Amino acid sequence: MKYGESAFDVIYLLFALVAGICILCRRRDRIGKLMGFAALILGCGDAFHLVPRVLNYFVDADFTAWLGIGKLVTSVTMTVFYVLMYRLWISAYKKPESKGVSAVIYALAFIRVILCALPQNRWLENDSPVVFGIIRNIPFVALGVIIICLFFETRKEIGTFRCIWLLVALSFLFYIPVAVAAPFLSILGMLMLPKTVCYMILTGVFLKYTSRKQKTKKPDAAV
Repeated sequence: MKYGESAFDVIYLLFALVAGICILCRRRDRIGKLMGFAALILGCGDAFHLVPRVLNYFVDADFTAWLGIGKLVTSVTMTVFYVLMYRLWISAYKKPESKGVSAVIYALAFIRVILCALPQNRWLENDSPVVFGIIRNIPFVALGVIIICLFFETRKEIGTFRCIWLLVALSFLFYIPVAVAAPFLSILGMLMLPKTVCYMILTGVFLKYTSRKQKTKKPDAAV
């Protein structure tokens, strides 16, 4: 188990980081930067949690604090990731920015970060109370729902992006049971694997978009 999971984690991190660099090299416009930085934040943020997790399998040392801090960093970077997804939606679809939607997005992100920073999370003990874990995830899930709705509404306008709403929805569908019930039923932690696959596919969508734009130099037609 530890070898399979560790290999999967390493492959995911390398894929996200390499993909982010490739996207930034292919596209230097605003859309390319948003996709590239989103992929890099995804990989770098998860590395703070996954690297100690992998080392914990093979190194005889106490990684409790590192695992907890890693979860904190990942919680914050994932929040930033979805803010970047919102900016990507505006730029890629050339939509006028709604002050109301933007205010809600940034407010939810701010609340999420503040909740994650509170000492009640007990990150250094890697033993966050279930109730507080649920509380800090409420604004995060709300943020995800908004992103899902936005990309669903415009799913037919850009063919390459037509599945983004579904990938985000599935990632939350796999994540929520882990956040809520994994402390009581540890096997639910396995749902983080398909959640990660969703993010890998999403990163692949970014790569496909930059590749197609680079080749055709034409607007991406809806499928």
